[in-house]
Amino acid sequence: MSYHSFVERLQRLDSCAVSDAMDFLGLNGVATELQQVSVRKKIVGRVVTVKLVPKDTQESKRHLGTAAIEAATKGDVIVVEFRRVLFRSDVAGWGGNLCIAAMEQGISGVIIDGGCRDVDEMRALGFPVYARAVTPITARGRIIEHSFNERITVRDIEVDPGDLVIADGSGVVFIPFSIAESVLETAEKIVQQEAIMAKLIREGKPVSAVMGKKYETMLDRK
Repeated sequence: MSYHSFVERLQRLDSCAVSDAMDFLGLNGVATELQQVSVRKKIVGRVVTVKLVPKDTQESKRHLGTAAIEAATKGDVIVVEFRRVLFRSDVAGWGGNLCIAAMEQGISGVIIDGGCRDVDEMRALGFPVYARAVTPITARGRIIEHSFNERITVRDIEVDPGDLVIADGSGVVFIPFSIAESVLETAEKIVQQEAIMAKLIREGKPVSAVMGKKYETMLDRK
């Protein structure tokens, strides 16, 4: 299957269904503690990665994030490893002008495991950013880009360029591309089963009957 078809299917799901599917398959892809900080908008797409590190004695070769933006294609999502830099979130690893450039490139959104700034500008732009914290403190002189489009770690999840991600009001879930078909197929079954349950509840069936053993076993293999 192509990236395009996977992303189309993922657009029809939510992070809860995908998380449940990963659970069922014995996988962990949920990056905890990352929240919507700009607009309330779901983002889905193929991952382009960025890794940030402390400046120390190194000199920056470019402004952080710019190479990833220029390498991304329409619909991609930029994901930034930043948490391990200082083990804190009081320095911003993403800001307003980067959001403008990302929008111009057709990027769907940004997920950063750390801090970001210019949140009011992001909201005015309508550009979705998920982060662990917000702060006005600049990365200038503190943080540089180590690499882009290489494996990164977001919370405790290893994320590779080309993986898939879904982020919404409930959280952020990464899907390795190699298992995307299995995860999506399982998540789609979950959505179908839960839609049936919702219909039964609206029709007046007792919720205890609807959300009983059937809910716990709805994906059990027969």
